[in-house]
Amino acid sequence: MNIAFINPPFHPKYSRGSRSPAVTKSGTVYYPIWLALAAGVAEKRGHSITLIDAPAEIISAEQVIERLHQFRPGLAVVETSTGSISSDIRFAEQLKQTFPSIFVCLVGNHATALHEEVLNQYPVADAVARNEYEETIVELAGVLSGGGALEKVTSLTWRDGGSVRSNPQRPANQKLDDMPFASEIFKRFCKPRDYFFAAGRYPQMMVYTGRGCPYLCTYCVYPQNFYGHTYIHRSPESIAAEFRYIEQNFPEVVEVTIEDDTFTVYKKHTIDVCKLLIAQKNTLTWTCNVRADLDEETMRWMKRANCRLVIVGFESGSNEILKLMKKGVSVEQFKAAENAKKTGLLIHACYMMGNRGETLETMYETLNLAKKLNTDTAQFFPLMIYPGTEAYEWAKKENLIDAKSFDEWLTPEGLHNTVVRTHDLTAQEIVDFCNYARREYYLRPAYMFMKLKSVLRNPAELRRTLKAFLSFYKYLFGGSHKENKNKFETKLAAGSVQRKNIDVPSFGVKHGQAAAPGRMPADVEAR
Repeated sequence: MNIAFINPPFHPKYSRGSRSPAVTKSGTVYYPIWLALAAGVAEKRGHSITLIDAPAEIISAEQVIERLHQFRPGLAVVETSTGSISSDIRFAEQLKQTFPSIFVCLVGNHATALHEEVLNQYPVADAVARNEYEETIVELAGVLSGGGALEKVTSLTWRDGGSVRSNPQRPANQKLDDMPFASEIFKRFCKPRDYFFAAGRYPQMMVYTGRGCPYLCTYCVYPQNFYGHTYIHRSPESIAAEFRYIEQNFPEVVEVTIEDDTFTVYKKHTIDVCKLLIAQKNTLTWTCNVRADLDEETMRWMKRANCRLVIVGFESGSNEILKLMKKGVSVEQFKAAENAKKTGLLIHACYMMGNRGETLETMYETLNLAKKLNTDTAQFFPLMIYPGTEAYEWAKKENLIDAKSFDEWLTPEGLHNTVVRTHDLTAQEIVDFCNYARREYYLRPAYMFMKLKSVLRNPAELRRTLKAFLSFYKYLFGGSHKENKNKFETKLAAGSVQRKNIDVPSFGVKHGQAAAPGRMPADVEAR
């Protein structure tokens, strides 16, 4: 069967595959990793494939359909996201109008979380392939080609006449080494210069080396919607082989971004990957997501293996907020910044405002922590809630979501729009504080001096720093910083924040959920 894997048109450079889909202020655009992996598996099983990433290429619906005329797909796999869902459905309608017999299957976090609701609301969609969908698409294509019944396709929600049916869930994929490399599909269908990662060197390539995360952060989308709280990784040999493939087939690529939620879950595995990269004389620099307490020994191995930067979700400077978001780590355990400086790794730090229990005081605690850690780069981000996450259910239950539809998850330009408040802060106050914190952080003499020393030590960083700055400067200098500063400092001094009493959960699995068996060995780092 001819299968088209489509990241549908929307705003130019809309990053649908990221954890918080939007047109980003930093210019970051994710590769369509999930679509590429599913396409690779389908082709390996004998199907003909094409992959079109319309937002990255900046092409219209009409241009996508023109390409499909030559391919003539029988099955369209259409990626969705929360803020773009209305546009995604309009594109599906255009597909149906042009190819009346085409079977439209939606995928992605939004469609997975609200699979039955989406099919009931939008009759144009024929099915949703939930969660990890590589095998589901292969089974679906087999049925559509005349080999069985839809009720036998695991993890499929589908339209059965006038009703919607959901088939049983597929177990997590335990054999990630059996799949083709995503980079093999990117080689044929994607141009690296269409993609950008603000904290990374350009051009870069994105890969997954594992799925799942054993930690229980309430806001994190993929572990809750897609692959669960068990980290299943590819073998070190497979990971090293994909690095070699990228080196040999993408001469323009200088860096690899490992997109696992937490690459360093297992210390021994991480070090084994590093040893193989060292042995094969890997020339690509790389970045990855790590826990806030990552140890110095692991970082030294990563640096030797040409790791350049680690991305750390410190998230909050308040232990109470960390507990409420089920981060599983305290401020006192935040050793990653110190260890990175010891080992020569750069750090991109992530801080989040507006989680459950947040007040003006706790946001100041976070800003003060960020200044103290003084990392290479930092982002201050309002909480973005998505269906399927515990954070979304909390906000919905507490009537804290201001939006009337999912369209409001984005601004008219496609940027993130904060739609959730707390009991103490409005959504606008959270956004204003993030803007205030960003300027307070980046325009400090201590930061500028640190950055100058970093560039002098490593002139290669200058190009990346300038490119990121040029993408970001209008957001850094825009708005009324002085007005926000006076507003927040006056409110803080007046002690005007009256905090609502909130039960603080203990670390561990969330209510009603069993811990994943056999997935927390002695060498696991707490994130």
